[in-house]
Amino acid sequence: MPRRPPTPRGKDLFAEAHAEPKPAAATHRANIDGGSRGNPGPGAYGVVIRDGRGEVVAKLKKYIGRTTNNVAEYYGLIAAMDYAQSHAIRALRIESDSELLVKQMRGLYKVKSEDLRPLFERAQKMSKGFDSFRIEHVYREQNREADALANEALDETEGKASGAAAKKTEAASSKVSASSSKSEPAGSKPEPRKIQARFRGGVLYLLEDVELPDGMVVDVSIHLRPKPV
Repeated sequence: MPRRPPTPRGKDLFAEAHAEPKPAAATHRANIDGGSRGNPGPGAYGVVIRDGRGEVVAKLKKYIGRTTNNVAEYYGLIAAMDYAQSHAIRALRIESDSELLVKQMRGLYKVKSEDLRPLFERAQKMSKGFDSFRIEHVYREQNREADALANEALDETEGKASGAAAKKTEAASSKVSASSSKSEPAGSKPEPRKIQARFRGGVLYLLEDVELPDGMVVDVSIHLRPKPV
């Protein structure tokens, strides 16, 4: 009697179950920009993040101190990825008008700057934590919102600095006024002081040392004397 070939156990007993593919995560888009005034100089970054429907979900801006344009660009990139990862965003597309940053992140340019290398390595490591990550170059006109945020951060910082300087100047002026009022009777005007000066090369040089606050306006009366022979 011929023997029947062995049959694999369980074959055809159950239909193969095909796992349903997981729906792709909605891609968020982050426009990033960074810059410094002076390069190097005061630097800041700006980031605008939109969800899959194009709605703005976050606007980030920060002054980062004295730095270069390229360093500020990387800080903006890292800030965008940090926000995305902390908010469980799994798919992210970066748009930047920095051709250098984009090509370095894509591996088309080498990172030669020692200032950029640690930032580049950190950004590369963070980018691998997403299910989907892309970085693209866009023209400056397409990146205006992020650029405006970076400039806002710089303007706000410069405003605080100028405000502090103004307070110092005001305090110094009040001290001068206070000292003057103590030494002079109320309502009296200080007697004008005569100081000799020499005019040379379009500049009037005082021949005596006089301590005056910066910005002080003085009256000058000119009396011509014959030049000694």
